[in-house]
Amino acid sequence: MELPDFMSYANKFSQTEFVEKISRIAKRAGAKLVYAALILFYTLQSDKISTKDKAVIIGALGYMISPLDVVPDAIPIVGLTDDLAVLLYVLKMVWTDVDPDVKQRARQKLCQWFDEDEMDEIDNLFS
Repeated sequence: MELPDFMSYANKFSQTEFVEKISRIAKRAGAKLVYAALILFYTLQSDKISTKDKAVIIGALGYMISPLDVVPDAIPIVGLTDDLAVLLYVLKMVWTDVDPDVKQRARQKLCQWFDEDEMDEIDNLFS
């Protein structure tokens, strides 16, 4: 699958819309997508990440929020695969700069929406 130009979605990102969408789609999206999105969201708030990386993260989160996707979110099962691909691509780009506290904060938030069995899928985030 070819990734879209997610930087064109940077203007779609807002903190309010991110929180609203992630809350609405959490169960349907699965723990892996939500965990990746939360890590990027919390990393965006860090002062330890470059402006360039913040711009890329904003583009990826904007793509996730946007109703205009390569694969529309409304399509059952496959509708969120493009969102996951974009989030994981960007997360791999910034992974070495992600603070362990950010990962823990994302994991704690994830526990509010998922049970322990569902949380197992985040152990292999990039596979």
